[in-house]
Amino acid sequence: MGEKKELLSGICLGAFGAYVSIEALNLPYVSEFGPGPGFFPLWIGIGLTLLSLLLILANFFALTPDESRERQSRLSIGRALVGWSGLILAIGLLQWLGFGLSLALLTLFLILVLERRPLWTALSVAIGLALGFHVIFVLALGLSLPSGPWGF
Repeated sequence: MGEKKELLSGICLGAFGAYVSIEALNLPYVSEFGPGPGFFPLWIGIGLTLLSLLLILANFFALTPDESRERQSRLSIGRALVGWSGLILAIGLLQWLGFGLSLALLTLFLILVLERRPLWTALSVAIGLALGFHVIFVLALGLSLPSGPWGF
């Protein structure tokens, strides 16, 4: 039964990716300052279409599912839902905490809870990622990211 769901998911994602790519062709690919409004949708649509084709092909060549695969699938779905919940919470906290702190907390959560890595690893990656985004986007590119009450 799970195989049919994966096949249907692949077909739906492929159709959506093709739709996004076709619609992106109606937008300018480049602008005078760099990539235009059609650049990212086109490549996202192409990526979705290619990955959906891989999902469809993997479905055709998959071995029959056994009990352990179904159990692992349920665990994967649970982990994905926890990860998405963390992302939604981080987006909700964005206006109060700012981009840097929200990103750091999300990264910390994902590494500690989902990956079950040591605290020092999670803290160093979270702080490094937040600082890296600040250096690249704010300092190097001169863009503004949402800031919280502490100014970052």
